Amino acid sequence: MLHAHGEYVLPDNVPANEFLNLEGNKLSTSRNYAVWLEDYLKNFEPDSLRYCLATNLPETKDSDFSWNDFQAKHNNELADILGNFVNRTLTFCSKYFDARVPAPGSFDDYDKQLIAKLKKAPQVIGELIDSFLLRQAVREMMDIARYANKYFNDKKPWETIKSDRSVCATTIYLALETVKSLSILLNPVIPFSGTKIRKTLMLENPENPEWQAAGKLSLKSGHKLMKPEIIFKKIENETIETELSKLEMPKSGQGITEADTISIAEFNKLDLRVAEICTAEPVKNADRLLKLEIDLGNEKRQIIAGIAKHFSSDTLPGKKIVIVANLSPATIKGELSHGMLLAAKDGDKLCLLTVDGHIDNGSKIS
Repeated sequence: MLHAHGEYVLPDNVPANEFLNLEGNKLSTSRNYAVWLEDYLKNFEPDSLRYCLATNLPETKDSDFSWNDFQAKHNNELADILGNFVNRTLTFCSKYFDARVPAPGSFDDYDKQLIAKLKKAPQVIGELIDSFLLRQAVREMMDIARYANKYFNDKKPWETIKSDRSVCATTIYLALETVKSLSILLNPVIPFSGTKIRKTLMLENPENPEWQAAGKLSLKSGHKLMKPEIIFKKIENETIETELSKLEMPKSGQGITEADTISIAEFNKLDLRVAEICTAEPVKNADRLLKLEIDLGNEKRQIIAGIAKHFSSDTLPGKKIVIVANLSPATIKGELSHGMLLAAKDGDKLCLLTVDGHIDNGSKIS
């Protein structure tokens, strides 16, 4: 139809992703188990979510969105790596060079290495984006920010400003060029923050930068900069806890709609088995998760379960539970989880599904 119409650019690639889960469970808008964008934007900047999703796209396999990972990506990467480099560069320039781009001196080998990275970045990252490899593209972008932080630390401009102002000026000039380049390279992912950075640099047309400008040294000596502001403010634990408290699985008694029904063939795909909990311990830096070792009779496995708010780890060993045994393995907070336990929730009360009477571990439920 598009070809017959004759005025459209025809698609030459149709990328398809796997599924994005939410806190270890499937998204369900009909059951209100979702993060609604309108609610999200009341408390957070759009770029934080854009960045988190870009780094966690289910390009080749299912992935999971969690609020704790969202907080970590924002605080540890956007704020501590990118935001830290931008802020320290602009603040130093404002303090020692009157908020003007300094004239660079001669470039040493370290300077030339940074220039070379910036020069090739638009092509390397652009090709990854054109190939729909966004996760790898973002890693390349942030690797430049990591390298730039190391460059800043190694160059020690706080010392050279006293001993050799020309060397210091070169360092800050290249740091400002890197800030400019990062604001362009990251623009497809965090356009609002990129525009804010380019406005601080007082660049022309900050909303629509030229992609190839990221690899060029184009800042003019003496160019005036605006007063720097914090680009990414840290997200506190209390804020994340509030969001987690909103995210509840559907309460018992909720009606089942026709859209929720499955066929007997779909049900038969589930492999439900009896398992005994051997050990249980908290997952580091995850208040809601427990790491369980379970016995399935002919094998032992590890599963990660979001039940720490409801059960103490020392009360679980010895319990016989029901798990979905043929669930694909997943990594949650750096821990392998192979299977999912079943539980029923009524308001704030959570009960594990167990079996009545003695039955061997690994027994199949049908």
